[in-house]
Amino acid sequence: MSLTNEHIKARLLERFGDAVTELVEPSGMLTFTVARDQNLKVLNFLNDEQDLAFRFLTDLTAVHYPDRKDEELCVVYHLHNLVANVRVRMKAYAPVAQPDVYTATGLFSAANWMERETYDFYGINFVGHPNLKRVLNVDEMDYFPMRKEFPLEDQTRIDKDDEMFGRG
Repeated sequence: MSLTNEHIKARLLERFGDAVTELVEPSGMLTFTVARDQNLKVLNFLNDEQDLAFRFLTDLTAVHYPDRKDEELCVVYHLHNLVANVRVRMKAYAPVAQPDVYTATGLFSAANWMERETYDFYGINFVGHPNLKRVLNVDEMDYFPMRKEFPLEDQTRIDKDDEMFGRG
């Protein structure tokens, strides 16, 4: 039996019910949202079940949606079943006021640095991470530069001419 999006959907809904929402298939990739307190349970399920076997964490990152009340930060996981060559995308939303999401480092070794980078740029607190500290930015930085609350460029710069950039 080949691994299909329909089979994955059915298994997720059978096991987690309402905790799995927004099941869509942009460009053929099954994408779904889980409650943030269920992220590790769903990841374990996708990894451990023999008929699913999503054992490779391709990517882990975040997105900042400042207009989504109490869901401003979204952690995005890309998982790959290498045998069946099937990929899925899982999302977990967290409020910017309490950006706590369980760590996946116990399941995927690669999650260690990916979670540190995501913390460094978005401020997601991966609960249970063995060494959650900044990996690319300086420790003294008191903000998270990939959040959309910060301007893209320094408004105090006087060494550039806006006319050169079509803004003058």
